[in-house]
Amino acid sequence: MTDFLQFGLGERIEKALTEANYTVPTPIQRQAIPILMKGHDLLGIAQTGTGKTAAFALPSLDYLSQTYKPLKSRAARMLVLAPTRELASQIAESFRTYGKFLRLTITTAFGGVPIGRQVRALQRGVDILVATPGRLIDLVDQNALDLSQVEVFVLDEADQMLDLGFIHALRRIVRILPKKRQSLFFSATMPPAIAELAAQFLTEPQKVEVKPQATTAERVAQHVIHVNASEKQALLTLLLQDLGADMDRGLVFTRTKHGADRVVRHLKGAGIAAEAIHGNKSQPQRERALGLFRSGEIKILVATDIAARGIDVPGVSHVFNFELPNVPEQYVHRIGRTARAGREGIAIALVSDGDERTYLRDIERLIRQKLEPMPLPENFLARAAAIAKPVARTGENSGDQRGFSHGERRDGRRDGGHRGGPGGHRGERSGGGERREGDRDGQRRHFGAPKPKYSAKPAHGGGNSGGRGNPGGGQRRQGR
Repeated sequence: MTDFLQFGLGERIEKALTEANYTVPTPIQRQAIPILMKGHDLLGIAQTGTGKTAAFALPSLDYLSQTYKPLKSRAARMLVLAPTRELASQIAESFRTYGKFLRLTITTAFGGVPIGRQVRALQRGVDILVATPGRLIDLVDQNALDLSQVEVFVLDEADQMLDLGFIHALRRIVRILPKKRQSLFFSATMPPAIAELAAQFLTEPQKVEVKPQATTAERVAQHVIHVNASEKQALLTLLLQDLGADMDRGLVFTRTKHGADRVVRHLKGAGIAAEAIHGNKSQPQRERALGLFRSGEIKILVATDIAARGIDVPGVSHVFNFELPNVPEQYVHRIGRTARAGREGIAIALVSDGDERTYLRDIERLIRQKLEPMPLPENFLARAAAIAKPVARTGENSGDQRGFSHGERRDGRRDGGHRGGPGGHRGERSGGGERREGDRDGQRRHFGAPKPKYSAKPAHGGGNSGGRGNPGGGQRRQGR
């Protein structure tokens, strides 16, 4: 038996929790579950890693199992919105774990995979749908999803939703949802824009706040190293080499997608196994990189902020801010990837002059503490000079620079698979003729567009035509 018995969740849920080694509820679970069991709306302020998924999943599973209803075609009884594909997958997996012994159907809907597969999964209706906003709108527009039957609605990581530009999609979704429903709203921070959004979604909500807003994990030791921008890559490489076996897994955060790819190329050139995850990667590529990271086959994962809320990997001991975020709240979410489940963690920020000094002051003001200065590695300049030349000369491999070995053009400006060489990254087709812009998952996508006309001649000019020049593409990408 576990302490979760106090909530009266039911024998089958209790059995699943026992098998998953859940014994003691976290603070947000102790506060939120009784409120939700009574049917109230909830406004939850909690950092990532505090156990909020179980806080809303457990009472929702209990309600859905106790009020079993025949499913209607294309309808969902519960809708959970998440900002990223990774987080959506993670939430759905948690529902499957907690609902292992319940006869409830659970499915996901997000970009990067064919929409037709998701349309078919919804035809008979589902009990629980976990989705990203953009793909959800696509399904509604295609009449593949009916939101009029939603009884429980969850908006998770609301502040990240706004950071990724989903505000217009969220406002449209709230107009489609039925007025009579239970709504749950979770955010790590509560700026005015989030409070305004919560007022649109919630009715007389109960509020749960497990920690002061935007405080960072108490078990994370936070350091800063001041370095010239041109020396950051060498510094990161030396830090990783020096840590060696003392680091279980490390997450490196950059501000841009091409920056993440560039960091990976340099690390591989220095003999350090690493992979990148960001919005230009197809879903299979992202899942592969996360799989290698979870298994420990690679110890370094380089990510943009799109992945800051969706990576739940036990054993992340270090977080490196290769570039500081220009939104201070993102720093909180980044370092929240370590010191999870009672462990301790280390966060190291590499800060150069100029804008990053301003970003650092904003972060320290937000978290109400100073980052501890950390010295450069011993003999830094000499060691940096020694690794700079072979890395610059070798890169990842010569084929990558032209976009033929892996189908990617990497010229320091663009990192998408825009040239479409043989046997490489030519774009995953997602419903036919998909158009992607930026990091937004499903925002501003147009499905059912005409297929591009292919030419026998290879396409030139890099960033305009996705897989044009190789019929394996089928995807048009614009922008960086």
